[in-house]
Amino acid sequence: MPRFTVHVRDEWLTVPCKDVTCTVKWLGTEALKRYIKNKPDNGGIHPVKDVCFWVRRCQGLGLLDNDDIIEDVLEDNDFVELAIEGDTMPQDFIPSQPGASHLTRAYREPNDYISLDGNSLSSTDLVNLGKGLYKIKLTPEAAQKVVESRELLDTIVKENKVVYGITTGFGKFARTVIPFSKLNELQQNLVRSHSSGLGRPLTPERTRMLLALRINVLAKGYSGISLETLHIMIQAFNASCLSYVPEKGTVGASGDLAPLSHLALGLMGEGKMWSPKSGWADAKYVLEAHGLKPISLKPKEGLALINGTQMITSLGAEAVERAEAIARQADIIAALTLEVLKGTTKAFDSDIHELRPHPGQKEVALRFRSLLDSDHHPSEIAESHRFCDRVQDAYTMRCCPQVHGIVNDTIEFVKKIINTEINSATDNPMVFAERGETISGGNFHGEYPAKALDYLAIAVHELASISERRIERLCNPSLSELPAFLVNEGGLNSGFMIAHCTAASLVSENKVLCHPSSIDSLSTSAATEDHVSMGGWAARKALRVVEHVEQVLAIELLAACQGIEFLRPLRTTTPLEKVYDLVRSTVKPWFKDRFMAPDIEAVHRLLVDQKASFPVWNIAGPYIEKYCMEYIPESRPSSPTAFALDPPPSPRKRVRLE
Repeated sequence: MPRFTVHVRDEWLTVPCKDVTCTVKWLGTEALKRYIKNKPDNGGIHPVKDVCFWVRRCQGLGLLDNDDIIEDVLEDNDFVELAIEGDTMPQDFIPSQPGASHLTRAYREPNDYISLDGNSLSSTDLVNLGKGLYKIKLTPEAAQKVVESRELLDTIVKENKVVYGITTGFGKFARTVIPFSKLNELQQNLVRSHSSGLGRPLTPERTRMLLALRINVLAKGYSGISLETLHIMIQAFNASCLSYVPEKGTVGASGDLAPLSHLALGLMGEGKMWSPKSGWADAKYVLEAHGLKPISLKPKEGLALINGTQMITSLGAEAVERAEAIARQADIIAALTLEVLKGTTKAFDSDIHELRPHPGQKEVALRFRSLLDSDHHPSEIAESHRFCDRVQDAYTMRCCPQVHGIVNDTIEFVKKIINTEINSATDNPMVFAERGETISGGNFHGEYPAKALDYLAIAVHELASISERRIERLCNPSLSELPAFLVNEGGLNSGFMIAHCTAASLVSENKVLCHPSSIDSLSTSAATEDHVSMGGWAARKALRVVEHVEQVLAIELLAACQGIEFLRPLRTTTPLEKVYDLVRSTVKPWFKDRFMAPDIEAVHRLLVDQKASFPVWNIAGPYIEKYCMEYIPESRPSSPTAFALDPPPSPRKRVRLE
């Protein structure tokens, strides 16, 4: 029999429906009858038939007409919100979409799986899991290790051994021995009391990443989780049943206790939970609607669920993946700006960079040559100023390999740390089944990812810092030889005047956000946990810095394409013309002032659209690959995004290889 879950004021009510040809009004009335049934004063509703109410779906907040037929507008197990005329919004009601979410847009359950063993998950895999592109399953080897670890733990409990977190309290209460009869209650109390985070909930994508990463760590077999509990977590992930996890509250040691506790709380059937089907609702109803049972914690399992660096690391994985994508595209955007400003390519000569052979610097110089080389891709714009009297450009163009290069090297460094952390056991105590013992340690301390993500923020910010200066050069007629603010009839039109201000404001915000959070530490838990990493804030602000960098570069790309309009009919190189065409397929030229923000947002989407393989890179990348293949056949990359770092010969020494 179909059934629906209806939120009336402070309660969630399950309403069975024998006849789906009934109206939405019938459903609402039935829910009200059930609501007042156990209320001493009928909930102040007298009589039900005279109550005026509205019904809307929790998912998407779509308002339903009371005369709609149920089978036409709802599916079995749908969640709906009933609003009574005269009521205010219930205090515990959470909108179904806290922030933009890919998972809320025509979500389709994936068919493909990623197998987790605790050793081989990458940051790219983790981000894809967050996007809902895959389900997960355990490898048989991982399942066996989990079973062996749990067997040792059960033996410890049966023998009444005193082991931290299993038969004792936590933190300051580590010397308090807990009676056998209260060991399960100990774990439940741990999760409930530690669920003390604040702030907006993580988006569904980020909660999926958090849950997937915790499952991966538990799959290593050193936490003592039972296979039954781990399977319930996997089922919840595959159904996208995602706990309400506030973004604030972790100090990054002992692990991300508050956010991971909220994650575990929902899996226990307490607190709030989200799914594509239900939107936000009470966790027990969301689990029930998906045919899942809440987890029942056994000794040590609460601790196993909440002790680790998974929030820092999962957000860090997203930050480093997005940083890597925007760093590649920054080279393309800067090359287009250099063309518009009629710069020289001499500064990218391979011999210069061989004398200072940092890998990132050499890579960026190679990309500039592959996009701007006049022999390979003739440029009418470059030809137009071949014999000008300028001998060198401003640093913002000439020093791109040196500035962008260190960003690339930093990203590579940070990505290595994040990928190591993704596949690390960060619990305490660790359960060593092969040694037959548990050992207390400090793998939960988030200093590694915290320091790395502070470093990432500082490095990737420089892409925005130098980009904003190039935007200034594009908009300033004394530097660009273009119309002021890239628009005709200046004065009547303001053009890119305030777009540049927006870029400047984002760069200024980044200067504050780049202050390292990991240099701070506050003693907690009565001086038991007397040094912490503050890695949660390091991860969150790194993501904000990366987003600002993406937005500043979107403004530069928009401005550079506008600059091209004033150089027509001259054309730039083939790959850069393709990038121009891509932008113009989304944003038309700026002939007179119009609403600017949608244009910036549209170009920003071009830079971050992972589903389209980052269109700007996807357009220009093959030309970079072809350049490498023609000039260095033995250095052919294995994929369009993996290009040889060794440069082709300098222009004056170049020899075509047949």
